[in-house]
Amino acid sequence: MSNNTEYTPPSVWKWNTENGGKFANINRPTAGATHDKELPVGKHPLQLYSLATPNGVKITVMLEELLAAGHKQAEYDAWIIDIGEGDQFGSGFVDINPNSKIPALLDQSGKTPQRVFESGSILLYLAEKFDAFLPKDPAKRTECLSWLFWQMGSAPYLGGGFGHFYAYAPEKIEYCIDRFTMEVKRQFDVLDQHLAKSKFMVGDEYTIADIAIWPWYAGVALNRVYEAAEFLDAQSYTHLMRWAKEIDGRDAVKRGRMVNRSWGDEDRQLRDRHNASDIDDKLNS
Repeated sequence: MSNNTEYTPPSVWKWNTENGGKFANINRPTAGATHDKELPVGKHPLQLYSLATPNGVKITVMLEELLAAGHKQAEYDAWIIDIGEGDQFGSGFVDINPNSKIPALLDQSGKTPQRVFESGSILLYLAEKFDAFLPKDPAKRTECLSWLFWQMGSAPYLGGGFGHFYAYAPEKIEYCIDRFTMEVKRQFDVLDQHLAKSKFMVGDEYTIADIAIWPWYAGVALNRVYEAAEFLDAQSYTHLMRWAKEIDGRDAVKRGRMVNRSWGDEDRQLRDRHNASDIDDKLNS
């Protein structure tokens, strides 16, 4: 154990605005808008407001997979929300997602615009809207939704737990890193054991369960998130790695990873996306 001075919680917690590490400038204990800012609106019925973090990539991959499968009505405008600058606290964004987290979707195809927030909810909404990537067999559908909700409950331990304390916290705390590393490796093992018997999360069928889980768990395993693959010995999870690499090779996944990205290789950055040609131009440049 480390020799850090033991912290004694106060009787009533008070917010220290200087505490919070890398994200101290955007973390706060209150909800709601901090400033007035209307959201841009493009020409397509589907308007996505997001960023190419794992949660955002889920939705852009889903939309690109829908388009690749021939669902022309899945054309969309994607607008970048710079969470580092606090765009998620603008009044327009808060109107769509009162939780001020990306991604958020506005569907204008009906008589009344429909807001959809939380990545799992957006995936399920799109799957049902287009009757795609969600098994029709009741047993397989239930299995798919079980894995979808597994991801929703498990990924916060990977991101807000392990990722924060391993990569972003202002000081390395042995107990926190050990605690969340143990949990992440347990989750890796859950996936590895399951994928030893199944090509995708639901048998041979590629579904929204894969699309939800892949950006987080493959992102870490392929060393794209937190630069922790070696620390976690990700290569030892051979079935997880096989699945991660197979999905990584899908054209729609490659396209979806580019959207709302403002870091990394410049030829794989696309801050806003309004037509398929926006991605094509990048890929062919």
